[in-house]
Amino acid sequence: MNDHETVETDWWVALGDSEREQWGYVPRQTVGPLSFGADRHEAVTIMAGHGFAAEECEIERWNPQRAQWRVEFRRAESDEHRPAVKCYFVEGVGLTCVLVDGLRGPQVTCEGIRLIGRVPSELDAELEACAVERDFSWWYGPTGDLYWSDFAFDRGAQRAGDTVLSWASFCNPGEIAHSSWDIAPVEVRRHR
Repeated sequence: MNDHETVETDWWVALGDSEREQWGYVPRQTVGPLSFGADRHEAVTIMAGHGFAAEECEIERWNPQRAQWRVEFRRAESDEHRPAVKCYFVEGVGLTCVLVDGLRGPQVTCEGIRLIGRVPSELDAELEACAVERDFSWWYGPTGDLYWSDFAFDRGAQRAGDTVLSWASFCNPGEIAHSSWDIAPVEVRRHR
């Protein structure tokens, strides 16, 4: 790089909680304004009403009747580098998975716990205490990540400059799968 080139530095900048939309989460039912089972066109309309632009893409076709779609949602001006939310739909089933980005996504609260844009170890400690207090089942997976089936979401971590912050995927496998691992596309677990 020469002295006249600039480096794009806002790729890893995370929104503060006050800059994020504030969403609630009801396991296997709703994530913010989105309802599991909703048609993708309905979700695009709902998110447009909240100021999000959509980009749709078919990602997989299981058979002639069952295509899987990804819809990425961005705030028009501030999310040019990465979507704030990615939704996954199965034709004939509707919305099955919502991935909320740790840097640009809304703040999602479950059981009074903020899930997005958090230091993972602090979030895990809070979730573990909540699970123990409420006698929810939880375990640590092979990667060292905390999982809790009663909350019905998976937590991941992504780079934010020199640190990492939490992202989450919320799923409702419905009758076509047994768990989030069965319904969420592989790209969800690879989110960075």
